[in-house]
Amino acid sequence: MGNSIVFVLLAVVSLWCFTARTAFSQPNRQVPCLFIFGDSLVDNGNNNGILTLARANYMPYGIDFPQGATGRFTNGRTFVDILGDHMSMNQQVDSFGSTVQQLRRYFRGDVNALGTYLSKCIFYSGLGSNDYLNNYFMRDYYSTSSQYTPQAYAASLIQDYSRQLTELYNLGARKLIVTGVGQIGCIPYQLARYNGSGSRCNEEINSAIVLFNTALKRLVDRFNKGQLPGAKFVYLDSFQSSQDLVRNARTYGFEVVDKGCCGVGRNNGQITCLPLQTPCDDRRKYLFWDAFHPTEVANILLAKKAYSSKSKSYAYPINIQQLVML
Repeated sequence: MGNSIVFVLLAVVSLWCFTARTAFSQPNRQVPCLFIFGDSLVDNGNNNGILTLARANYMPYGIDFPQGATGRFTNGRTFVDILGDHMSMNQQVDSFGSTVQQLRRYFRGDVNALGTYLSKCIFYSGLGSNDYLNNYFMRDYYSTSSQYTPQAYAASLIQDYSRQLTELYNLGARKLIVTGVGQIGCIPYQLARYNGSGSRCNEEINSAIVLFNTALKRLVDRFNKGQLPGAKFVYLDSFQSSQDLVRNARTYGFEVVDKGCCGVGRNNGQITCLPLQTPCDDRRKYLFWDAFHPTEVANILLAKKAYSSKSKSYAYPINIQQLVML
């Protein structure tokens, strides 16, 4: 059990560091900066400089992105690219750690001035998917699921996540967005492996995700009710948002919600998009780009819900537009 706790902790920390990217903008910006921490759903190219097989810096990734294949795991813009557009961000700066050091020099060691500046920024964090996809439900490789019940695993992840978010708060973060895990039991990768009956998705996985998301939303409530004074957290319910896109696919213009636009094997989900592979002709009709990641059009819809939806089913207790105005 002790070794497992250490492994889970490392898994969360590694995900936390996976993408750290800051966007600054000029005159019409809504906030001075946007810091983003997350996994491949929001990666804009950090993986290009990491020793890993998980890469997207080749075509057809980026086929609809002006700069081509930059390392984004989709055909065009990511969720946070579009979120940045909503906030009028127009320039990206790499690395949270080095950026904070630059800010310290800019403010000439004035900790109070730096704290005031960071308190106006938005901090986005989207973690958890890989802890389930690449750990808990990879039973042929890891024993985590035999050592932790789904409830215990979710509790362990939330405990570590709480510590990480508190560290961000201690660095000066006051406006924070945390994203729940989406319906990963319904992505092409899982559908290609799933042989169950009676459901289109792997509900065992989705049920475990609901436990994590419920606990994360409760954590947001605790933080907002005074555990971290002066902070305001927004919880984005990716599970509900992605479920809505599937249930109302026709309304949103989707014709294919169970296959990747690009990939290999069953549901185009057994192997992710290969170099120079020819993707589907009309990406607008596909919910998924590859085995794991949404298309740009899906990201546009998800970002719009997160930014301005009046429904607390998508953004809780307020939306991002309201958070920006605080």
